Amino acid sequence: MTTRYDRYEWLKVERRDRIAIVTLNRPEHRNAANPAMREELNAIWPDIAADEAVDAIVLTGAGQAFSAGGDVKAMAARAGTPEGRRHAIEGFGRARRMCQAMLDVPQPIVAAVNGDAMGLGATLALIADVSVMAETARIGDSHVKVGLVAGDGGTVFWPVLIGPNRAKEFLMRSRIATGAEAAALGLVNHAVPADEVLPKAMAIAEELAAQPKWAVRWTKHSVNQWLKHQLNLLIDASHGLEMLSALTWDHGEAARAFAEKRRPQFRGE
Repeated sequence: MTTRYDRYEWLKVERRDRIAIVTLNRPEHRNAANPAMREELNAIWPDIAADEAVDAIVLTGAGQAFSAGGDVKAMAARAGTPEGRRHAIEGFGRARRMCQAMLDVPQPIVAAVNGDAMGLGATLALIADVSVMAETARIGDSHVKVGLVAGDGGTVFWPVLIGPNRAKEFLMRSRIATGAEAAALGLVNHAVPADEVLPKAMAIAEELAAQPKWAVRWTKHSVNQWLKHQLNLLIDASHGLEMLSALTWDHGEAARAFAEKRRPQFRGE
């Protein structure tokens, strides 16, 4: 019997009672988001929102990582090419759609950050309503390190959670925090040993699913009105600047240096 989730290739969706477990499913690439996965991340939330059998969501990653973010090797391959220019132009608005869809889904989302969450992966973890992270896993937004503006949510959610100055240092320096450090900063809700991440996230999701449905959903909706205001205030400008920075020479050099495992030589252009 087919379900509404069978069409997804890069996301695996399973249900346990009233909980949908959504797994980022490119483990051989540390769940880095290719264009197809990004499209699926736009589509999955309305699908779950319409699923009356689901009252809570757990978002996690397959294998050892939560998500490495963008596929830097793919960035290196298209840097400076007509495909890269088209990708930058056509990509505008994609981040806003994904972030809005996650904020709009009525069921609460619990992120089970089982491993490293970088770039877009960090954004996915931070948009969740509750985040549980492995103590030794790492979280950071490394857009600047590859010559890009942190425009697909980083400039929105990091300042909301830890304040503008701490956020700017993390983003501009591409700083990395462990799960334990992230919890101490208030960036994530809970840090636990790696083997306890999914059980802890499931326990929270089960508790949320057992609460009065509309009280939970409308509380989320109320708080998220403020978050959506922040998103709408910033995301088009920041993502537009990310797409513009994708056309710079320094971005291509950073991506190529990453792929070639060497130190980049930036030119400021």
